[in-house]
Amino acid sequence: MKKLGLSSQIFLGLALGALVGYVFPDIAGHLKPLGDAFLRMIKMIVVPLIFSTLVMGIAGTGDFKKLGRLGGKAIIWFEFATTIALAIGLFVMNVTEPGVGVPLSAAVGTEEAAAAGQHSIDMVQYVLHIIPTNIVDAAARQDMLQIIFFACFFGVAVAHIGEKGALIVSFCQSVAEAMFKVTNYVMHFAPLGVFAMIAYTVGSYGIAMLIPLGKLILSVAGATALFITVIASLASLFTKINFFHLILALKDILFLAFSTASSEAALPGAMKRLHRLGVPEATVTFVMPTGYSFNLDGSTLYSSAGILFIAQLYGIAMPIEKQLLVMVTLMLSTKGIAGVPGAGIIVVAATAAAFNLPTEGVAILLGIDRILDMIRTICNVCGNCMATVVVSCWEKELDHTRFNMLYKEYREGK
Repeated sequence: MKKLGLSSQIFLGLALGALVGYVFPDIAGHLKPLGDAFLRMIKMIVVPLIFSTLVMGIAGTGDFKKLGRLGGKAIIWFEFATTIALAIGLFVMNVTEPGVGVPLSAAVGTEEAAAAGQHSIDMVQYVLHIIPTNIVDAAARQDMLQIIFFACFFGVAVAHIGEKGALIVSFCQSVAEAMFKVTNYVMHFAPLGVFAMIAYTVGSYGIAMLIPLGKLILSVAGATALFITVIASLASLFTKINFFHLILALKDILFLAFSTASSEAALPGAMKRLHRLGVPEATVTFVMPTGYSFNLDGSTLYSSAGILFIAQLYGIAMPIEKQLLVMVTLMLSTKGIAGVPGAGIIVVAATAAAFNLPTEGVAILLGIDRILDMIRTICNVCGNCMATVVVSCWEKELDHTRFNMLYKEYREGK
């Protein structure tokens, strides 16, 4: 008999947890410590993983004099696309409100968080709070905004101290790789953690609390389709190339990404297809791999949706100014770790903690993460392919007539 994969095990944990919570609510009430243990392991990973990957990423590409013209243009487009993805994710979640209707309550802190969300934010004090007075204290409290602020400054400094900085980058790379492995270990406990948290939640609040999960899947799928449409339209206007033709030319690559939920599986085929469509090899080999760290549109869209979903699920108000701060936080914290299994959940957990949202909601999200992962992966791959063509056009390397001719040949050949 074929062994079940981790995603199947997590989904099975979700189903069994819902069943146990519905049939044996009294027993389910005692399972919460197992779920809490899994959440504590997730939190354990957050600080070293995000700090090391941020420093490694910024120190490796933070010296923009070395990046050159190509790298500068790529980064500008990446940040533009990421911002659009975050904005669309938040917009769709505010409109559809999939988490509203079955309000839950977390064991600790939800009442205080909800009360805090009702009041306007003192933006001056909030910005000042982002600057840490003691980075060790910030790490101990898992204050993600302060950690990101320090990591950005530290990474830029490392990039500008020459050979001595290479030792720090190498150390951070080693730490990051070790944390990737730790993440892999922790994710093996995910089925048990999901089973326990879902059983406890259904046993406490009833089977109706699962309805928002279906709404969330539809909301994320709709937001992803809207993002691809918007970014393809903007790119078409900017470059005078029909980017919907590009998407059609990549449809089999995108289906591979969707079905495997793996950006890496689609990378070789995507690079070959783009080169075949007339994008210079040097541009493809630079922009595509860089985009896998800096332009994960689907992952950032999902993260913004996940944060707002947790807030809605627990009845915590998220005013517009706080949502803008969530955008800035996710814009930085999603860099460099998107290729790690479970990284999306870690980013959501870290951001939720930074904004005083109950991390118990993370376990609920994890139950449908495989489906959401398929959706965000197709968005990641599509976004990076479009970014590569945009940069090529920006550099005036792509012959529009030749691109259209090659596209027609490709379509007829298929």
